[in-house]
Amino acid sequence: MKRNFLTTILASAIALAFFSCGGAKSSQAATSESASTETKSETKAEKPAYRVAMVTDSGDITDQSFNQTTYEASKAYCSAAGLDFNYYKPSGDSTADRVASINAAIQDDYNVLVLPGFLFAEAIVETAEMNDDVYFVGLDVGEFDIMEAAKAKGKDWSNLPANVFCAVYDEQLPGFMAGYAAVKEGFTHLGFLGGMAVPAVIRYGFGFVQGCNAAAVEMGIADKVAVEYVYGGQFYGDQQIKASMDGWYKNRGVEVVFACGGGIWTSAADSAKEIGGKVIGVDTDQTAQINKYAEGMCVTSAMKGLGATVKSVLEAIQNGNWSEYSGKISSLGLVSATDMEANYVQLPTDTWTMKNFTVDDYKALVAKLYNGEITVSSVTDKDPEVSITFNKYPNIK
Repeated sequence: MKRNFLTTILASAIALAFFSCGGAKSSQAATSESASTETKSETKAEKPAYRVAMVTDSGDITDQSFNQTTYEASKAYCSAAGLDFNYYKPSGDSTADRVASINAAIQDDYNVLVLPGFLFAEAIVETAEMNDDVYFVGLDVGEFDIMEAAKAKGKDWSNLPANVFCAVYDEQLPGFMAGYAAVKEGFTHLGFLGGMAVPAVIRYGFGFVQGCNAAAVEMGIADKVAVEYVYGGQFYGDQQIKASMDGWYKNRGVEVVFACGGGIWTSAADSAKEIGGKVIGVDTDQTAQINKYAEGMCVTSAMKGLGATVKSVLEAIQNGNWSEYSGKISSLGLVSATDMEANYVQLPTDTWTMKNFTVDDYKALVAKLYNGEITVSSVTDKDPEVSITFNKYPNIK
C-alpha cells in the first residue's frame, strides 16, 4: 500500500511538471505574439522614411537653368522637412548614363527620385517598373516623350505605373505673358526662335504670338507690330542659327527675340550683342546667363514653376497623398490669381527691369488669365489667328 501511495505521488508530480512546462510554453508563446503584434502596430504607425535624390540631365546644379532650379528647390524642401537629400550627376549624356545614376541612387536607399527634363523619359521607362517601391517624379516629361520611349522599348505605357508622376506645363501661358509684356514695354518688331518643333516649343511660340497680338490690339497698334517666327531644328546654337539671327537683328530690324529650346538661345544672344538687341529667356529665369553677353540684354523669361512643382509633389508624398499624382501626366498652369510664386507658370519678378509694363501690370494680367477674362489657345497643329503681322519661315535646319 505504501508502495502504491508513493507511486501515486510520483505520478502526480510528473503530471504537474508536465502541465507546468506546457503552461510556461503557452505563456511564452503568448508573450512573443503580443510583442510581435506590438512591434507590428508600432511599425504600421510610423511614417515611412523618405529619402530624396535628384539626378541631373545633361547639365549640372550650377547651370542657372532646369538642374539648378530643381536642385535648389529639392534641397530647400528636404532641409525644411528634415528629409535626407542628395544629387547624382551622370558620367555622360546618354540614357545609359542616366539609368546608371538612377540605379546608384536606389542602391543608396533613396526612394524618391526627382528627374528634371524630357531626356529622362527613356530612363524612367527602363527603371520604374522594376523599382515599384520608389517614387519617380519626372519634371517636363510629357506624354509624347513617355510614349515614344515606351514604344522604343516595346512596352505599353498607356497607363503609367503607380509609382510614376510626370509634370508638363501650359507653356502657352508664360509664352503669352512674355509676348504681352514685351509689346506693352514698347517693342514692336519681335522674333521667336524655337528649337525643334515639338509640342512644348510650339505652345511657347504660339502663346508668345497670341500675347503680342493681344497687347497690340489693346494698344491700338496691331498694324505696327510684327513677329518673325522660325524653328532652328535643333536644341543648341551654332553659326548657321546665328547667321539667321543676324539677318533678323541687323537686316529686318528685330528688336527682341524669344529664344526657346535648350541652348539655342546662345545664337540669339551672340547676334544681339553685336547690335544692342534684346533676348527673352525660357523655362527658368535666364537673366544672369543672358546678361553675360551684354548688360540689360534680357527683357524677361517665360518660366515653368519647377520649384512650386517640387514642393507640392514632395509635400504630397510626405503627407501620404501620393494618390493625387500616382500614375499621372499632369499639365500644370495657373493655380492662383494673387500668389505668383504658387503658380506653375510665371514671369520672374525678382529680376524685373521693365519700366512701362510693371510688376503690378503683370499681376493684373495673371488675374485676368486665371479668371478666364483672357484665354490662350493651346492648339499646336494650327497657326494662331492674329491681327498683327506674323511671318513664319521654314525650319533653319
